[in-house]
Amino acid sequence: MKQNFLISAIPKAVFKSYFQASDSELDRLNAQWLIADTSPGYPCRVSLIDAQVGERVLACHFEHLRVSTVYRASGPVFVREKAVTAVLKVNQIPSILYHRQLSLRAYNMSDMMIDASLVMGTDVHTVIQTQLNNSAVEYIHIHNAAPGCFSCSVCRV
Repeated sequence: MKQNFLISAIPKAVFKSYFQASDSELDRLNAQWLIADTSPGYPCRVSLIDAQVGERVLACHFEHLRVSTVYRASGPVFVREKAVTAVLKVNQIPSILYHRQLSLRAYNMSDMMIDASLVMGTDVHTVIQTQLNNSAVEYIHIHNAAPGCFSCSVCRV
């Protein structure tokens, strides 16, 4: 059965304090500005597009699964300096996902992982549908498989 879903980026407001921080403050936060030297290579978690070569990108730590279970998780993310928070349509897949190998991790309402799949980005829509066909799946987190970093989240609509 077809399941409607919505992919969400991390809102840019989450990173406001980083954007206002000095270099020394960023050092204390274990964050730094980088200049993209390849494309693709620096996937922005706010705009859900890859930074272009020469573009300034914030690399920082982000807690993407702030839950009270064994699956609580965090890791590095990139945010383009001039990013605007992506607002996607129902069932829309951002192009940033298509050219990567991905890990889709499905969680239940108790924030426990109940399914996981490793796929090429071209198959992401099919795997989202498969995972959401399990009525116990509450939401999905998509990660870039090789580096393991969080990309975006998926919820039912």
